[in-house]
Amino acid sequence: MTIRILVNGAAGKMGLVTVKTIIAEPELELVGQTGRGDDLGEMIRETRAQVVVEFTQPKVVYENTLAIIAAGARPVVGTTGLSSQQIKKLQERCNKLRRGGIIAPNFSLGMVLMMKYAAEFAKYFPQVEIIEMHHDRKKDAPSGTALYTAEMMAASRSRPGKGATALHETVPGSRGANHLGIPIHAIRLPGLVAHEQIIFGDIGETLTLRHDTIDRQCFMRGVVLACKKVMKLKKLVYGLEQVL
Repeated sequence: MTIRILVNGAAGKMGLVTVKTIIAEPELELVGQTGRGDDLGEMIRETRAQVVVEFTQPKVVYENTLAIIAAGARPVVGTTGLSSQQIKKLQERCNKLRRGGIIAPNFSLGMVLMMKYAAEFAKYFPQVEIIEMHHDRKKDAPSGTALYTAEMMAASRSRPGKGATALHETVPGSRGANHLGIPIHAIRLPGLVAHEQIIFGDIGETLTLRHDTIDRQCFMRGVVLACKKVMKLKKLVYGLEQVL
């Protein structure tokens, strides 16, 4: 039996790739495509979609995810910009209904693996900074992936990083953002897709992890995996590594 999928944000860059991928996947059936101006809840009910892949914009992702859950479907959310409080509320809603859901800051298996091992490295190298680079039309900064990377590393560190000492910012903000004690530097330029470097430092050495997205197709293995795995979940999970 195929899984009935609706793609929200189907006309966007990620949505277009997702639609093509689902059409070509034998275990998935594309039953709907929605975007700005559509009644998402009504479309879910009309198409009897079981899973909704959400690729829209940060300013509407929370309301969209609430609508997906209220309409009886399972959310697979790739849109970034959700706050930790919003994620917690969505988890409570799904958990109460015993309905599966996945919020993934990144669907690239390579990026997910890099974050997983970065958390392990942070146990031994607590001094770490993140440089994330994206195309100039990305709506949020820092990226959800960079924030999640910092959260994973901060949770695994046995001690916090010391940070730079005796530092004076000649230009305020030159040291980037600071999330849980980890500096994050966001670059936005045309020609980029999605890239992240995690740089660890210690006395006499540095260790650098880097992931480069060359084509948005790299996210599709994760999207397909999430659409299949979400059917077996009884709660909403945060991070694709939770279902690998």
